[in-house]
Amino acid sequence: MKRRERTRQLIDLGGLVVKAELVELTGDDRAALLGLLVEAAARLRGEDREQALTLWRRRGMRTFADDAAAKDERQSRSIEG
Repeated sequence: MKRRERTRQLIDLGGLVVKAELVELTGDDRAALLGLLVEAAARLRGEDREQALTLWRRRGMRTFADDAAAKDERQSRSIEG
């Protein structure tokens, strides 16, 4: 069961990288993607950890909300038309 949960977690995390358009923006450059993540981790180890987390959390929540709204709009159009 733990293996299945870990696999699900990895799939979800990969989905977030895709949702953020990082794969497309980096040309699927794995070294660049890792560098971005290492940079973020370094920032989280710094003095402005809470400020960075707050900013990133707000942006993430806004992105989830925008995606949900766009999905609802697409569904409404497909039902109407």
